[in-house]
Amino acid sequence: IAAKVFESIGKFDLALAIAGGVVNSALYNVDAGHRAVIFDQFHGVQDIVVGEGTHFLIPWVRKPIIFIVNITLRILFRPVASQLPHIFTSIGEDYDERVLLPITTNILKSVVAHFDAGELITQRELVSRQVSDDLTERAATFGFILDYVFLTHLTFRKEFTEAMEAKKVAQQEKSL
Repeated sequence: IAAKVFESIGKFDLALAIAGGVVNSALYNVDAGHRAVIFDQFHGVQDIVVGEGTHFLIPWVRKPIIFIVNITLRILFRPVASQLPHIFTSIGEDYDERVLLPITTNILKSVVAHFDAGELITQRELVSRQVSDDLTERAATFGFILDYVFLTHLTFRKEFTEAMEAKKVAQQEKSL
């Protein structure tokens, strides 16, 4: 009887391991600051640019190609003079690293998540303005005035740019 129990447990474990492997190969993560383009074995590069998060795809048929999006901001700021004592006692002297860096990172991720890669390029002014507005509002809650916020660099890795160009060519050929 024990042999039959172990045999049935072994079969169950094997089935569970196979199912786990299939599920694991069907899930992929796109980290913060990254984007993915999906390559389909039958249809080539898909029109969809995938943002941050965990996503599902058909294993062995589709493959994510993950790219890094680099954005550089230039920010000129100053503390509100009347709030300097509060800033010093609650935040300290390294307020730029303790407050401005984290809120800048969060705002940037939040704004960029609303745009796909193509829109980041074509609507750069809008992205820059939205980052500036959101960041100015958030920094004010900590007692800082942002005089200047500008998106200085927006770059993608070479592979991502090539994939976006291939996507545009495919769309143009499809429309002909």
